[in-house]
Amino acid sequence: MSERSVLFDAPGPRARRGITIANVIGVLLLLAVLTFVLYRFAQQGQLTADKWSPFAEADTWLTFLLPGLMATLRAVVVAVVTSVVFGLIFGVGRLSQVAPVRWVCSVVVEFFRAVPVLLMMIFLWIGLSNVRMFPPVVVPFIAVVAALTRYNGTVIAELVRSGVHSLPKGQREAALAIGMTRAQSLRSIEIPQALVAMLPALLSQFVVILKDPALGAIITYVELLNEGRRLGSAEGNMVPALLVTALIFIVINFALTALAHRLSRYLGARTAAGAQKASPTPDLLPGRETTPTKP
Repeated sequence: MSERSVLFDAPGPRARRGITIANVIGVLLLLAVLTFVLYRFAQQGQLTADKWSPFAEADTWLTFLLPGLMATLRAVVVAVVTSVVFGLIFGVGRLSQVAPVRWVCSVVVEFFRAVPVLLMMIFLWIGLSNVRMFPPVVVPFIAVVAALTRYNGTVIAELVRSGVHSLPKGQREAALAIGMTRAQSLRSIEIPQALVAMLPALLSQFVVILKDPALGAIITYVELLNEGRRLGSAEGNMVPALLVTALIFIVINFALTALAHRLSRYLGARTAAGAQKASPTPDLLPGRETTPTKP
């Protein structure tokens, strides 16, 4: 007999055989596409040794790839910090009991969620260039970080709001029962638990932030993808340069994903251990007596 899960029936022998056949066909099709792409690259001379030799030279990394990587990581680090601050402020604002604060935060979040990141970058770049409040060299960086902060901050604000709403109502009721205010309950009990619950989604959003600075090439921000294109134009090896650039992004994304899984398991284990310590054992419950067992 097949085991039944909560959401669906476990597949039987025929279904498992069909799934296996579909997976094998999918892998074969993917390998066929990759083989065709590599064959076309080889026909155009993009896989020869001289196309890849620049990556064995230190000047290639010191002049193009490492500066571009540092520019990308600099924008990512600043955008992550500002996005989290933006998301916490407006996420808590959307949970406020003061109606005007809640309305203003809702309008801001919905507006910046609807505007594409690239469009915000272009408008900010043009506006800051015309205002001339900052040196022209740093204007692209500020525009990229500000656009990433607004868009990803609104996503984090929604994560905060949904994380708080997903908590059991007993958390808030217990806090109010012991004399805490709604704001104290939100700050001390609900928000910390919501942050733990939304941590995997939060780290996934950080991966999105890592890739979005590449859009800054449109507004002359020099980052990793732009440097990879410059390297390909200078050395005449555009395909290998873009492949190496993509590999760098993939390695960083895998590292962030692994960190997310480890952090989620660690926090889950700590939460479970804390709950186990906090829960009383049946023998220690008030009003309950234990009877000694006879040997």
